[in-house]
Amino acid sequence: MLWPAGAATGVGSLPGTEPADAQKLVFDELPDLPHLPELPARGPGASMIGRAGAVLLDLPVDLQPAGWRLVPRPGMDLRRARGMLEHDLDTLVEVADGYQGPLKVAVAGPWTLAAQLELPRGHKALSDPGATRDIAEALTAGLVEHLGELARRVPGARLLVQLDEPTLPAVLAGQVRTPSGFSVLPPVEEGLVVARLTDLAEAARAASGVLGIGVHCCAPSVPLAALRSAGLDFVGLDAALLGRGDDDAVGEFVESGGRLIAGLVPTDGGSPNLSDVRRTVEPVTALWGRLGFRPEQLGEVVAVAPACGLASFGATEARAILRHCRRAGRVLVDTPA
Repeated sequence: MLWPAGAATGVGSLPGTEPADAQKLVFDELPDLPHLPELPARGPGASMIGRAGAVLLDLPVDLQPAGWRLVPRPGMDLRRARGMLEHDLDTLVEVADGYQGPLKVAVAGPWTLAAQLELPRGHKALSDPGATRDIAEALTAGLVEHLGELARRVPGARLLVQLDEPTLPAVLAGQVRTPSGFSVLPPVEEGLVVARLTDLAEAARAASGVLGIGVHCCAPSVPLAALRSAGLDFVGLDAALLGRGDDDAVGEFVESGGRLIAGLVPTDGGSPNLSDVRRTVEPVTALWGRLGFRPEQLGEVVAVAPACGLASFGATEARAILRHCRRAGRVLVDTPA
């Protein structure tokens, strides 16, 4: 089992700038499946792309007015990003002292990185097949080192790796815009996407203390068939974006042994409604019924999460959302029908 039945977890980002406060919040409210949070309010080096840049091995990046760019040598922005990640790990050692169980860690996936990073001359890295290969290899090597460091610092943790790939559907559909914004890059062939994700997943699983690896994508049209072909252990998605047309893909993923992290609490459009936990779980219980799976399996296969990160919320509201997710997870076990 990747996580205990009825588990709830976070997606990644939280509000605030103090790692100790954020990590204590996670371990307090999500004891069955805590995660290492990101705190984008600290600056670009603590955002999803900045943190991934800190993980890349021997492929330095630097912050430019248009975003992060591949550069010949490390600069101040990368040193700052690496320093914040190191501080997060130091804080995790204190907060997670004695912890034993699953611990989810997130990093931007290779295709979202390729779509976001720019080449030294300003084009998207996704436009250069050699650059996409280099990014995937540097991410894989750096992630293996990162996981080894986490396993050493928190020896009781069983690590779950979450690759954040919000741009993956656009990569496959040829919808990633060029830096000028006037055109789009051609679609990437699905077989290449699957091959890169497969290689990364196999390398990560071989790292010390790793229990499983999956992808989180909060965009529409999550490519579940491709992710299943890549042999990923779980997929995180926004349940509100699933339609009946996705039933077969979800069913095939679950039947192949995959698990789901269902984003059931919306994170856009203002404060979510936290008054009725049973209404919160309706999208996934209805899906389960349409698929014809046994109700008692629901809490084992599905973990509950917000739809996306919580950096735009206040600390009090973020805590309330995570607590609501934990109650929703228990509903999937206690009264799944």
